[in-house]
Amino acid sequence: MSRPLRVIAATFALLLATACNSASTGGDTPASSSARGVTADTIKVGGIVSMTTASGYSKKDSDLGARARYDRANAEGGVNGRKIAYLGAEDDGQDPARNLAAARKLVQREQVFAVSPMSSVTFAGADFLDTQKVPTVGWGTLPSFCGPAHIYGFNGCLVPTPGGTLNQTWPESLASVLGGARGRSVALIAGDNDAGKFGIRTFTQGFKAAGFQVPYAKAVVPATSMPSDWSAYTKEILRSGPGGGAPDAVISVMQTPYNIGLFTALKRSGYRGVLSDPTDYDPGLLAKDATKQALDGVHVLLQFQPFESDSPAMRQFKDDIRKAAGGKEVPLNMHMLTGYMSADLFLAIAAKAGEDLTVESFQKAADGFSDTGTLVGDRALPKGKKESFGCGALVQLKNGRYEVAVPFTCYPPIPFG
Repeated sequence: MSRPLRVIAATFALLLATACNSASTGGDTPASSSARGVTADTIKVGGIVSMTTASGYSKKDSDLGARARYDRANAEGGVNGRKIAYLGAEDDGQDPARNLAAARKLVQREQVFAVSPMSSVTFAGADFLDTQKVPTVGWGTLPSFCGPAHIYGFNGCLVPTPGGTLNQTWPESLASVLGGARGRSVALIAGDNDAGKFGIRTFTQGFKAAGFQVPYAKAVVPATSMPSDWSAYTKEILRSGPGGGAPDAVISVMQTPYNIGLFTALKRSGYRGVLSDPTDYDPGLLAKDATKQALDGVHVLLQFQPFESDSPAMRQFKDDIRKAAGGKEVPLNMHMLTGYMSADLFLAIAAKAGEDLTVESFQKAADGFSDTGTLVGDRALPKGKKESFGCGALVQLKNGRYEVAVPFTCYPPIPFG
């Protein structure tokens, strides 16, 4: 065969082999992707979590929850043939500068495709992640989860901007506990930080809309140093109700160490009304007698099914956590579930995006995504960019154990303005 004919034959063979290989990528092996953090067989994901804080409060188990969900996904074959390469979570220490640094590290050094979970009271890295087109899923307790194109709350937007809606789980559930909202008063207190200020604003509107009087609503507690003396706060709260008396309920939008201090001071002052917060659903807190006493009787807001429920989804969650913890029974807490459900929403959208996973295909899949029967109720996007998924429950700590006070229920949201 002459040299020109050999070259033509070799070229034809190469083209034929390339065509066959290209056709085979539609089978069991996904094609390689040009997207950052995505290869033919892996999707690289990292997290950002407040594992250490000045107050001692920690969300570290969000990392375990996410790992448990990713482990199950990998055991089941991954997402459209790709395994999740989960790097674990960066600790931001609840510090805005560290939050941004963690976001930069995950994107620029680690080259992750997505950040999930993101769970902190600060989200200074939000603009960077959105600008870099990094799908990010976390606990939507900050305004950054309400609108930016690439950022998603696992149970929707909990702190909306005007034009969005408010989740009424807390006011409606508390009304059930008190036998109705009419003629009832609540005092709201929070830390002097962005999360606290937004919380006060939104919950004030929500409780008033449910029919409560809200004579006291302040974000005044120092966020960086827990008070050693709570008397200045308790005196003002206990005189804020009708006629200068105590309100029917005191709502704390703060973290556990602060709640322990505030609730202990209120009880010592003789307060007998309802105490409630959104953070103290953690059996690990019951190991210390002082903590157990401080939180006894407190109603805790949940935005997911209680661990005491026996639904298939809850049984699956418990089994996944047990496996991720090395087969050991570990005390469950809400941070495990926030990490787990952050990972769960990311996986669900990525699966819908199909084999050709890119930021664009992920975003397209998110637009119009919906499913039902999850641990946070029915999920829908882009609805979740402006409102929460509207479901929740109240549990009460009684005699050293949590009991369901108001079952997991979905409530119609109200406009926020």
